[in-house]
Amino acid sequence: MYRGHMPSTRVRIARRMAQTSTTEHLRAEPSPPRRTTRRRSRLLGFSVPAALWYALFTIGPLLAMFYLSTQEWAGLLATPDWVGWENFREMWADARFWQAVRNTTIQIIVAVPIMIFFAFQVGYYLSLKPRGHRVLRVLFFTPGLISITAKGLIFFAVFAPNGLINAMLTSAGLESLAMSWTANPSTALWTIIAVDLWSGIGWTGVLFSVRLASVPVELYEAADLDGAGHVVKMTSVAYPVSKDFVGVMLMLQFLWTLFNSAAIVLLLTRGGPAGRSTTLSYYVYERAFIAQEVGYSQAIGVVLLFIGVLGLVLIRRFVRQDW
Repeated sequence: MYRGHMPSTRVRIARRMAQTSTTEHLRAEPSPPRRTTRRRSRLLGFSVPAALWYALFTIGPLLAMFYLSTQEWAGLLATPDWVGWENFREMWADARFWQAVRNTTIQIIVAVPIMIFFAFQVGYYLSLKPRGHRVLRVLFFTPGLISITAKGLIFFAVFAPNGLINAMLTSAGLESLAMSWTANPSTALWTIIAVDLWSGIGWTGVLFSVRLASVPVELYEAADLDGAGHVVKMTSVAYPVSKDFVGVMLMLQFLWTLFNSAAIVLLLTRGGPAGRSTTLSYYVYERAFIAQEVGYSQAIGVVLLFIGVLGLVLIRRFVRQDW
């Protein structure tokens, strides 16, 4: 009876072999090196301050914007009151808001594609390194370095009733076309778009030239052997190689036009006449600092944020589309 309960010799040998192989496997399995652990801890130590900075100065203000959009707040010295979705209901019935949406849509649809189109051509030309290309890079890049205040003063002198454009029209015998460009309802918004194009085409073109300078010369040489001109080389060689970078610049210019037109509108037209040049970013400023409706302005800011995110998604899908 006792021997019946004892394991057989083969079973005992199999168990010993299994235990031995397991022990050898554990011994053979390398432990993570100390250098890798230290490196990970260092990277974690460097990433924690960046994460805290991002949470404090990016996530925090966004959450504050959503919170303030549900408040009725008549300025920093007043006490905010919770109103829920009332600011968004008021926005839906606000004719000035929809006028700002219309003006912003026109500005983006006109300014951003024209800017990217001509900037890519400028970048292609500079990437070929023509004579004096270093001087041209400086000249094209200079408008992007000028402050917004200086731009406002420059174009105030250009579009003024006695400014540069009207002086040129008068000297050419076209006095009937002279007008106050920033005060005319039919041209006020177009002056803002003109400033965007003037300051954005050259700066973006220089950035394109840096990317296009990395295009292999052999591709251009092969296109030359096929008798391709510059238009074909731009569309069939330069653009496919730099397609992702074009998408990045398109998104950046979209965001810049959407969120940063308030300053130049304030300096040139102040949203007038009759709201014809009021953009969404300027309307946020107007409701917050002029009308003292901070909560309502932040509700507009929430809508502006969603428009920006939606625009980025659409641009990304458009650029990745294989046309």
